[in-house]
Amino acid sequence: MSSEVSAVRPAVIVVSSHVVRGSVGNRTVVFALETLGFPVWAVPTIVLAWHPGQGLSTRIVPPAEQFKALLADLERAPWLGEVGAVLSGYLGSPEQADAVASLVQALKARNPKALYLCDPVLGDYAEGLYVQEATAAAVRDRLMPLADVATPNRYELEWLTGASLPDLKSTIAAALDAAPATMLVTSAPSMLADGTGNLLVDAKQVLLAEHRFVENPPKGPGDLTAATFLAHMLSGHSVDKALQSATATVYEAVARAAKRGSGELQLPADAQSLSHPMAMVQMRTLLHPSRTRKA
Repeated sequence: MSSEVSAVRPAVIVVSSHVVRGSVGNRTVVFALETLGFPVWAVPTIVLAWHPGQGLSTRIVPPAEQFKALLADLERAPWLGEVGAVLSGYLGSPEQADAVASLVQALKARNPKALYLCDPVLGDYAEGLYVQEATAAAVRDRLMPLADVATPNRYELEWLTGASLPDLKSTIAAALDAAPATMLVTSAPSMLADGTGNLLVDAKQVLLAEHRFVENPPKGPGDLTAATFLAHMLSGHSVDKALQSATATVYEAVARAAKRGSGELQLPADAQSLSHPMAMVQMRTLLHPSRTRKA
């Protein structure tokens, strides 16, 4: 990617959950991408009244064959050349992974430079897995190997790799062993007291963006991290700039929502945080394990 910001805004296909009320899944990702100037093709994997953490609601999951047919329509769409990336998030069933994989492969055949960001929305430390184990396995086995970038939280990286990740060293090692070339691990261990971090690991560098932990954070920061990081990458920003900007945006939006006592991100009120975040984050460049081995 060029260090200069491109004026061209490719479309992004977003495949994730949809809630009627709230700011998670597609509601967050589409708002963020469109606010930053990217056209979006939005595909719901499941429809709910609200985030499950806010209470039980009806779950509408598209029948597997209909979901597959819809994504096949996108594969042969005459406008596929407009698309520069796919972002996948929460899946409603394991069968959806094959349809997403087929779409990614069709897009890359049309545009080899297109990016695929896989946000493996599988669970967290508080709740454990909140998808079927078969769905989590499908994400791990079918989608992660196709991804250019993945954005798991630390619990999800533990599940994907089968490793315990109590510290930065183990988290870095697990990120390097995982399939995508670039891993952005959210809720990573921090070197700040009472802090949390976003850890980015690729073949050449290890970067840590840190900030203070926000008490009682709203739902949806992982979705917002994936969307804003991808937007900055597509805009031509360097990896470190994309990490810094995405982390600052999410920290600011989360802190503002928490200060209001909201359990939801309030992106329409905080849209300025998407394009011009003012929050300060601590950026660190850490030693890459490959350099340790060479030494």
